[in-house]
Amino acid sequence: LWVAYDGTEFHGWQNQLDLRTVQYVLEDALRRVVRHPVNLMGSGRTDAGVHAAGHVSSFITTCELDAQRLRHSIASQLPKDVSLIALRDVHPLFHATRSAISKLYRYRIHNAPGRPVEHHTQRYAYHFWEPLDVEGMRAGASHFIGEQDFAAMASKGGHRETTVRKVLRCDIERQLDEIRIDVEGTGFLYKQVRTMVGTLVNVGRGLWEPNRVAEILKSTDRANAGPTVPARGLCLQWVRYPPDLLSPVIRFGSAVSEMSNGE
Repeated sequence: LWVAYDGTEFHGWQNQLDLRTVQYVLEDALRRVVRHPVNLMGSGRTDAGVHAAGHVSSFITTCELDAQRLRHSIASQLPKDVSLIALRDVHPLFHATRSAISKLYRYRIHNAPGRPVEHHTQRYAYHFWEPLDVEGMRAGASHFIGEQDFAAMASKGGHRETTVRKVLRCDIERQLDEIRIDVEGTGFLYKQVRTMVGTLVNVGRGLWEPNRVAEILKSTDRANAGPTVPARGLCLQWVRYPPDLLSPVIRFGSAVSEMSNGE
C-alpha cells in the first residue's frame, strides 16, 4: 500500500491503546474488506503530527479480489485525512520495513514575518520569522552526509541496536518564503531529522558556524545539538525499494525466478 496522510490528528503511525493512529485506521479498513485479521507492516513509524506523501506498508491476505478492486474497496473505507494512492501485488519476500533501500523526509520552514496561515500551510510548515542564511545551512548540512554516528541527533526512545546511520543527501532550497530541507537516508533514529533541522536553524540564524555541526556529531552528545523542531513541518515523501521485489515474481534478465523464503 502506498499511502498519504495528514498527521495532524493522528498520534503517529504505530498502534497505541485507545489512541487514533494511522496503522489502526488502515488495519480497520483492511479487516472490513478482506474479512480476516490483518497485521500491517509499515515502512516507518512516523511520530504524532508528522505527515506522509508516500508511506508504504504491506500485508498478507487470502482475499481473492485483484489489486485494483481491493484498492477501490479499501479506499472507500478510509477517513478524509488518509488516501490510498496505490496498491499492488508484490513478491512474498517483500517486507515494507526490511526491504527499504532508502527514504526521503522533507521539512518545510515558513521563513517570513507573516504567518503560514496566510498561505494555508500552518498545518504543514514550521514558522520561523527570523531571517535564515540558506548558504550557511547548506554548508552545515554537508557534514551530515555519509555513514556516521548520529547519537547527537537522536532523542531518547525507540529501539536501536546502534546509533550509526547513513545519510545519502541533505538538500536545502528556498522557494519564496519557504525553506525546504530534504534528507534522504537508509534509516533514521528517533527524531533524528527534526533535530538535524533544529541544528541547521541555529546555523542559519548565525548562532553557530557551519563547522560546528561536525563538532556536534563527533561529541555524540544530544545536549550539544539544536532543538527538535515541531512535527508539523515534517513529511515522509517516499520510500525506495529494489524493483525486483515490487513484482510477484523476481526477474533476472529474461529468466523468471519463483523464489521461496529459504532461497
